[in-house]
Amino acid sequence: MKKSAVAVLSFSLAALLAGCSPDSVDDVAVEASETSNEALDASFVENTHLDVAYGGPWETQKLDLYLPNEGEGPFPVIVAIHGGGFMQGDKTGKDIEPMLEGVNRGYAVAAVNYRLSGESLFPAAISDVKAAIRYLKANAEEYNLDPEKIAAWGSSAGGHLAALAGTSGEDDALESKNMANASYSSDVQAVVDWYGQIDFLKMDEQFEESGIAPKIGERKDAESPESKFLGGSIAEKVDAVEKANPETYITKNDPAFLIQHGSADPNVPAQQSIDFAEELTKTLGEDKVEFNLFEDAVHGGEPFNAKENLDDVFTFLDRFLK
Repeated sequence: MKKSAVAVLSFSLAALLAGCSPDSVDDVAVEASETSNEALDASFVENTHLDVAYGGPWETQKLDLYLPNEGEGPFPVIVAIHGGGFMQGDKTGKDIEPMLEGVNRGYAVAAVNYRLSGESLFPAAISDVKAAIRYLKANAEEYNLDPEKIAAWGSSAGGHLAALAGTSGEDDALESKNMANASYSSDVQAVVDWYGQIDFLKMDEQFEESGIAPKIGERKDAESPESKFLGGSIAEKVDAVEKANPETYITKNDPAFLIQHGSADPNVPAQQSIDFAEELTKTLGEDKVEFNLFEDAVHGGEPFNAKENLDDVFTFLDRFLK
């Protein structure tokens, strides 16, 4: 019997994070699952690789790899990137659950940890995501993966990193010092960006124009998640903001994008995704860019996690990876 995404997640949580905190600056649930690993059978455990070091000495430079129980492979891969305002969150957080549904649909899922802003500043996080992608390609034969069929999927801060990984695949400006498996590229074939920040400097004015009160406060404040991510107020880090903006790297060779956002999001203004989708479409065309604005939806939860929407997400991924 195929295991549900909840059952998949519970094994990792039970083994690694029992009792972790549910709090998240992104307001996207990153709490421990309440399910039990008793739901898992031996065959699934054998297809799970936990805390795999993908490059670098940091404890956070690890991933969990989940392989399908059924199918011969090589399997297309979803690189699942957690949120948490660049400040917190984990590869076993609840916001990864929708992505783990890929295991039930013939995908290998690699849930990735990356250095948080309290550990190392930008571009450390995206450098780690890129290193994880290169690791999966370098070890594709060992894990029965298809190195030419990889998608990046993230929510909130994870959505930002997924988008940035997507547009900057051919650019080495964000590699930092984490160049493990440097002979492999970090490009991907598809991106699912759920309500990710795109242009940090426009967020305050976009909230003001929308009439939505920002739940986290002004982003130009030195204590905002984005400012901490860059190492100082974004108003004084203009060059770094441009370097962190996925729009900066858009080229005609970029992967396909599915972008989804809630119109009432109080954490990341929906205009961030609207503008990003428009810029991508100008270069890639309508065939490679899909954008969904969910009326009255906020930051995560329903309707993003609804079965109907997940069916749509996997239809998109199947189109480009299968």
